[in-house]
Amino acid sequence: MRISLEPSYVLHGRPYRESSLLLEVLSREHGRVGLVARGARGSRSRWKNVLQPFRPLLLSWNQRGELGTLTSADQVASPPALLGEALFCGLYTNELTLRFLQRSDPHPGLFEKYRALVAELAAGVEPQPLLRMYEYRLLQAAGFGLQLEHESGSSNPISAEAWYLYVPESGPVRREYDVNRKNDLVSGEALIALKSGSIEDQHLAELKALMRRLIRFNLGDKPLNSQALFY
Repeated sequence: MRISLEPSYVLHGRPYRESSLLLEVLSREHGRVGLVARGARGSRSRWKNVLQPFRPLLLSWNQRGELGTLTSADQVASPPALLGEALFCGLYTNELTLRFLQRSDPHPGLFEKYRALVAELAAGVEPQPLLRMYEYRLLQAAGFGLQLEHESGSSNPISAEAWYLYVPESGPVRREYDVNRKNDLVSGEALIALKSGSIEDQHLAELKALMRRLIRFNLGDKPLNSQALFY
């Protein structure tokens, strides 16, 4: 199978054999794809400075089995300048995407969310709300969507005035607020904000703690390397 001029981003690359690269990319119509870029580390490679994370690319490849072979790579816009905090957030996003998505499982909507996230990070937009929304969309795409409409085991809608313990397997369970368990609880107001995409500053700490618990639960014991850098 030949794929031509597919909008893509490099999530990760590592040396492969003598002069090649083994890439993990996020593509719009084919999802996460593993590609071999033959000779990409050679001094005369036309791809030497192109196959970098966060750059909007048009990639073409031949697909046989699990790994494809890259045949062309064109940068379609100037690479965004991700520096400092924005760079660390981008690296976290790439690792999270790589860990949650299976190969050859297309998610065009998530691809567009990723594209927008990279652009907003480069533009200096406050990263924490962006990360929470991307985590939410990624969990949905990976089959671990959050229940943000009703209380667990009930038709009662989530109340903005209530507090909840979010149980990964079933959803939000109403609890009385307990200052000794505040790191385990999330307000209904924050859950509603996440659902609507209107996250305010007062929701950030709660939602960050919630997402950390859910990501840890779904990924298991292997930690995210990028969390040691920043997140």
